[in-house]
Amino acid sequence: MSSEFNLIDRFFVQDNVSRNDVDLGIGDDCALVSVPEGYQVAITTDTLAAGTHFLADADPIKVGYKALASNLSDLAAMGAKPTWVSLALTLPKPDEKWLEGFCEGFFGLAKQHNVQLIGGDTTKGPLSITITVQGLVPKGEALTRKGAKVGDDIYVTGLIGDSAAGLEVLLNTSKQIKTELELELEYRHYYSTPKVELAQRLRHLCHSALDISDGLISDLAHILKQSNVRAYIDVDQLPISDELMQYFSGNRERCEKTALTSGEEYELCFTAPKENRDAIKKISFLLNQDVSIIGEIEKGPFSTLQDTIKLHKDTTSLDWVLYGYDHFRN
Repeated sequence: MSSEFNLIDRFFVQDNVSRNDVDLGIGDDCALVSVPEGYQVAITTDTLAAGTHFLADADPIKVGYKALASNLSDLAAMGAKPTWVSLALTLPKPDEKWLEGFCEGFFGLAKQHNVQLIGGDTTKGPLSITITVQGLVPKGEALTRKGAKVGDDIYVTGLIGDSAAGLEVLLNTSKQIKTELELELEYRHYYSTPKVELAQRLRHLCHSALDISDGLISDLAHILKQSNVRAYIDVDQLPISDELMQYFSGNRERCEKTALTSGEEYELCFTAPKENRDAIKKISFLLNQDVSIIGEIEKGPFSTLQDTIKLHKDTTSLDWVLYGYDHFRN
């Protein structure tokens, strides 16, 4: 049976990225890294637990990718460039086949973003993954949730709602054979694309930003609360995929409600002044990454979620009562 140290050497050293700013990586009590002058370090940590964030029998390649992608999306929301990652794995047993798949997904994405694994831990217990990713952002230039201004456009990147539909497909264990549409939505649930480069290019054009991990309506509320403002959303402007429309048999309202509440999208929601529309459009075109204006920031103050975010369809006010994901409520 493999020891902890054999597992580390076999799975977490050989495929690792090598960065010039890592002075001491895996193998000591701490890692040592060099931070360029004039930069701040952005740090994010997430835990993914089997049965909560992924099924225990899920494809480990997909799990490895998703685990890192969710953290890279947090750095993107701050406008930071990912650099280093630490990984703590809790495993019921040293399952080498599972680890091979996990590392394929994890390191495949790490290499795309030149992120080096610099440390971590392995231990025995219920399957869970804890990742800490660090990145660099020029001092004073990080995007935050506090900063939205009255009159700002509200943007989202990509398409939203597909992740929730993909999760529904995954949880439908009664269906043995999945359609091509269902397989595509399941793929989109696992394989989000962190908007790292787009966020860095847009950083100087935005007032506030975050990533959509618990549902647009809940996550936008964090910006509104910290900026003490309100929002107007036109649900007709929500970027909804043809696949989601097909999955819900053309029921536009169901698609809109799903888009507003779908978690684990890892798209960005950000606000920016209207005078920056053309510049934002140009950057999104150059990077071939879609952005959509879905509403506007309005004068506050922030109160309850339902009072603070006004949903409209054309000029008609909607009375939908919607919430995103909450680990201790859902």
